Amino acid sequence: MDSGLVSETPYLRDTVRTSVKILIVGHFAVGKTTFVGTLSEIRPLRTEERMTQAGATVDDLAGIKDKTTTTVALDFGRLTLSDEIVLYLFGAPGQQRFNRLWDDLARGALGALVLVDTARLEQSFAVMDIVEKQGLPYAVAVNHFDGSPGFPDEEVREALDLAPGTPLVNCDARDRRSSTEALISLVDHLVTTTREKKQ
Repeated sequence: MDSGLVSETPYLRDTVRTSVKILIVGHFAVGKTTFVGTLSEIRPLRTEERMTQAGATVDDLAGIKDKTTTTVALDFGRLTLSDEIVLYLFGAPGQQRFNRLWDDLARGALGALVLVDTARLEQSFAVMDIVEKQGLPYAVAVNHFDGSPGFPDEEVREALDLAPGTPLVNCDARDRRSSTEALISLVDHLVTTTREKKQ
């Protein structure tokens, strides 16, 4: 899916003075590539490859049998917030075998948005462990899939063992407005976290 925001020029405005690196993370097939593509104002960089029989023994396709491609390195997109501030969105692959890429992807990142699917919440634990080991503040966005069970936020927070201050929002990675609101929740959290560290 190409973004509806794709600009005519890939170049940054001359007025941009601040760039912010954000990770978009989550377990396998949770919608990271779609999320980055929905928000990116440039044609997103994708490193998707067709899934083969060789991956069938390591990629759990339960509940996602229609998936035919997977990210093997990263997704990359850009979103200009103002004349002076730009966000760089880096989508990390969700399979454990790509965990070695995380050190490089996390370097210089201010925080992470963790996408989760209520049908496969248990797959989120390993991803959240990595984010916490990297020392990144994060927000969690429940990406709604057709047929996924709906739960009250309190139950999702408890299931994921989220700290009280960790934002939890709902989104649809295919929808620009919804995805923007999820990203805003993370940015607000990063601002609050930064202020608290300075006090």
